[in-house]
Order: sequence, then C-alpha cells, then structure tokens
Amino acid sequence: MNDQSSALKNRDQTATNPMKMFADWLKQAESKEPNDPTAMSLATVDKNGLPNCRMVLMRRYDDTGIVFFTNFESQKGEELLANAKAAACFHWKSIRKSVRFRGFVEQVSDAEADDYFYSRARGSRIGAWASKQSRPLEDRLALEKQVAKYAAKFGVGKVPRPPYWSGFRIKPLSIEFWSDGKFRLHDRLRFDRDSLTSAWTTERLYP
Repeated sequence: MNDQSSALKNRDQTATNPMKMFADWLKQAESKEPNDPTAMSLATVDKNGLPNCRMVLMRRYDDTGIVFFTNFESQKGEELLANAKAAACFHWKSIRKSVRFRGFVEQVSDAEADDYFYSRARGSRIGAWASKQSRPLEDRLALEKQVAKYAAKFGVGKVPRPPYWSGFRIKPLSIEFWSDGKFRLHDRLRFDRDSLTSAWTTERLYP
C-alpha cells in the first residue's frame, strides 16, 4: 500500500471510529506531554446528584472504551456502583488538544483486574491493602503503620489483589475532540450514538 492509500485508509477509519482518532491523539501526547499523558479528570455523581471530579490515570483502552482501576470502597467506586454513568476529560496542554468522554460504566472482569494488579510495583500492591481510600485518616503515621502491617503480612510472597480493588470501563455514548484555534475559534468534533450498539454519527460544533 502506498503512502497516499495508507493515509486515506487511516482517515476513513478515524471518520467512523472515534477510538482510532483518540489513539492517534494519545500517541501525539505521549511524545510531547511532560508528565502523565494518560491522566484524565473523572466525573461522577453522589446519591443526591451532586457531581464529584478528580484526576485518575487511564490504564487501558480499546474500541469498547477506556479503563481505570480503583478501590471500590472509595468515593468514586461507591458512586459508580450506585450510578453506572461517568464523564472523563483528557487535556494535553503540550499539543493543545483535549478529548471528552460520556457514557455508561461497567466493571472489568476479574481476569483483567488481576492482570493489571499484578503488573503494578510491589509497593503499590501493598498500598492497595493499606489505604482505606476516601475515608478519614487521623495522621500520616497511621497510614505508614498500615503499610508496615501488610508488608509484614505478605513478606516476600505474592501480594494478592484485594477483593474490593478492581477496575471500571467507560463505554462512551459521546466523544468530543477539541483542538485549539486562533482567536479562540477552536475546532470541536463530536461523535455520538444512541446506544452502545448503534453506529457513530458526527457533527462539528461552534467553539
């Protein structure tokens, strides 16, 4: 395949598959962003409908969506288990682009959670046991004692995945691509679909 044919094929894939476009933009960000190009803001709502937003790291993605991992007993974990919808936003200042996701959320499989958990550094695996995420902490020493407790408990053996630690996949119904423009005349391209099995439609938005 010549360069022109390859470029046309890539453009056609991007036009019908926003995750392909996301992969292209992420690749650009990975070469330019000085720190954590996979960082994204994650928005959820509590039982009263009040939004919460925090930064997390996307760890995996494919055509079905984007994946992050967390303690299910944390604030975000409890909110997502109660209301399986979320929004996320990547902002790459180095390339002056951002991408927004909105959609449904599902738990990843135990196999996928295990695969990622055992790829983490040993200290991070111990930390997953030691941290009662989102709950009050009397002082830093209390956390350090918990770390020491679980480090001693597991010794040099395998650190298992806690039963409350796993991952979520955001399966988008909407993905918007934003690119900086002169005089604040930014470029906005949004992909939408009515359901997870529907075809994507696209439209450009005023900045």
